[in-house]
Amino acid sequence: MDYVNLGRSGLKVSRLCLGCMSFGNPGDGLHPWVLGMDAAKPFFKGAVEAGINFFDTANMYSAGASEEVTGRWLKEFLPREQAVIATKVYFPDDGSNPYGGGHPNGSGLSRKHIFAAIDASLQRLGTDYVDLYQIHRFDRATPIEETMEALHDLVKMGKVRYLGASTMHAYQFVEMQYTARLNGWTEFVSMQNLYNLVWRDEERQMNEYCVANGVGLIPWSPQAGGFLTVDWRTTGKQHSPRASSGSYSSKVFGTDEDYLVLDALLGVAAEVGRPMAQVALAWVLHRPGVAAPIVGATKLHHLEDALAALEVKLSPEQMTRLDQAYTWPRLLGTHR
Repeated sequence: MDYVNLGRSGLKVSRLCLGCMSFGNPGDGLHPWVLGMDAAKPFFKGAVEAGINFFDTANMYSAGASEEVTGRWLKEFLPREQAVIATKVYFPDDGSNPYGGGHPNGSGLSRKHIFAAIDASLQRLGTDYVDLYQIHRFDRATPIEETMEALHDLVKMGKVRYLGASTMHAYQFVEMQYTARLNGWTEFVSMQNLYNLVWRDEERQMNEYCVANGVGLIPWSPQAGGFLTVDWRTTGKQHSPRASSGSYSSKVFGTDEDYLVLDALLGVAAEVGRPMAQVALAWVLHRPGVAAPIVGATKLHHLEDALAALEVKLSPEQMTRLDQAYTWPRLLGTHR
């Protein structure tokens, strides 16, 4: 396993990050496809044995149960000082509607919610600090100054080591970074955004800004929620519980333009003699600024494929062919 600095920070992370949204409480009625405590154990064991030191969860995954699973197995398999634990704040952690559910101060990026959320996350994770604390979304209802100062205070308290952000417009991210810099507060070292072969519009602004300013990219859904691992034309989206349950990915991917990319991917995969899941992830790993794609797994071969992608070599011609199959601009979930 190779390790790289996360952006310009001194934090070293493995080239793959294990996404822990797949782990939690399958009986809570939120996501029936998640794996419970015991079923999750082999994934953490396998990841640690392969050299992965970077693990990403969120306070709202499985109403907090994902953090409990993550904390439990990392405590068994990896000394705390060797683990890089990332979690997130914004959404409610009680299983209520992410957009408007729960009590009035139970979500968002207010000082009140941030302070309450970090303490709850630390308790569930069973640790006294988080290595990377990420804002899950941009909060239009809270002044940027309030959010950035609250996050900075968590760093000064020792509850958080580094700050990261996720999924927002580039101008919003720039505003937040500039506000922190102007006031001498802690800046974000990473951006966790949706980025894969069939969603590349991030390259136009967000990724370019991050590369120019030393912000590490840790893309989520680098395999487009399974679209780039199985040809949905042959499965009718019934190949997995998550796909058949009407997941986000199954709703937004699968346009005519997406299948042009998929056909190019199938061709390159045949040439290199690798599954398309590995080739799709290898493409992301080769992109500028990408530190560690976040890979989810509900079957052990998902983890094995992700690890194998680290060894996939793509020629410049093959990278170009994959690039040229993309249609600009991409409108999620729509045909033009």
